[in-house]
Amino acid sequence: MTAAALAAFTVSSPTLRALASTEPSADGTRLVRDVRRSKRLVLLRAVLDAAPGGRSGETADHWALLEEAERHDPDAVRDVLHYPATGVWAEETLRRLHAPYGPPPDLGHLGALAVAAALRAGIAFTHTLRPLHGRLVLPTLGLLRPERPGRLAVTERSWDPRDPATLPLHTLPGGRTALDDLDPYRAPGPAHPAPVRPARRLTPKGHKRWDTQWSGALTLLQRYDTTRAEETVQLLRSVVPLAGGSRSSGATLPAAAGSVLARAQAPPALAATLVHEVQHGKLTALADVLTLHTADRTARHWAPWRSDPRPLEGLLHGAYAHLALAGYWQRAALYGARGAWAQHARIRAQVAAVLPVLRSHDRLTPAGREFTDSMSAAERAMDDLPPPGDQHATARRAVDRERRAWCQEHPELAAFATV
Repeated sequence: MTAAALAAFTVSSPTLRALASTEPSADGTRLVRDVRRSKRLVLLRAVLDAAPGGRSGETADHWALLEEAERHDPDAVRDVLHYPATGVWAEETLRRLHAPYGPPPDLGHLGALAVAAALRAGIAFTHTLRPLHGRLVLPTLGLLRPERPGRLAVTERSWDPRDPATLPLHTLPGGRTALDDLDPYRAPGPAHPAPVRPARRLTPKGHKRWDTQWSGALTLLQRYDTTRAEETVQLLRSVVPLAGGSRSSGATLPAAAGSVLARAQAPPALAATLVHEVQHGKLTALADVLTLHTADRTARHWAPWRSDPRPLEGLLHGAYAHLALAGYWQRAALYGARGAWAQHARIRAQVAAVLPVLRSHDRLTPAGREFTDSMSAAERAMDDLPPPGDQHATARRAVDRERRAWCQEHPELAAFATV
């Protein structure tokens, strides 16, 4: 669907190598953001083209309001359309539009996007929407709770953060990153192949807890790795709290580019989660414009950070995110962070164990080979600042034992765990 529109992107060798190292760079960040924006516009265009009566009726009215808002404030409209949850809605809507059976597409949400854009653009308008379950979510703004059920005529005077019927979206300290516990599309529904459960609406106490943890995490990132702190703020538009009891500390969904789902956690753990998850978003954007491999999705590879076999794509993503973590913990250790050398040694040993498998894979493209070679160069460069004592050698031996144990558990896949 997006291949033709995204084919115009070119990735120079210096930018590819910079991205492969996981180290933030101006060109890499610019490429990631441009790819995300282009892909989102193509997706929205596809929704409009596939919608019944897309050129007339309610869908056309929603689109017309968006266009009017854009004429007055393009930046405001761009932020609404490129908000991470909008991508989840657009992909789900397009899937439903092309599915012969199943739930109908939620084309009314396009009206909520248009109203949010119009409110932020500051134009005069009147637009009728249908609240769902007594609430109307306006992406990037928050939600309205109408006094009466039924259709609601929204105007430029309908949004007043001081009104008890209005619940603004919570913004985390120090930037424009939203803590999104409101948008119905902040995470895919249960039908998604890898469901994650977002938390329900947080209490003011819950928001305050997140403010404290977020501020603490950013402080640590800025202290240990300033460029990663800047990259996090630039590439993350929203954080979605995960429900209590979530096994994962964080997750990134391709449809929600610019968002991380994260469990509430202490600042040191949250900082590491942010570093880890931002890399998944970077690699997803790169893979949208550059083919790194042609392997299928068969799960056959050993990944030291998981117990289940992984397809090549999953192994590459995991190694990439953990390479960034190894670099982060190395910098944290140099600043004296407690336990950081042990974290660095363990994670670096894990990455070093799978890089030979990645680099020798016969389904890598030339770009993929250059990418994994550059990852390996970044891992070797960590030798310049080794941990004290024999921590790195000890970590390597531990990872080798884990690999042998995994091969005994999966004898049919042992050949995929080593070169």
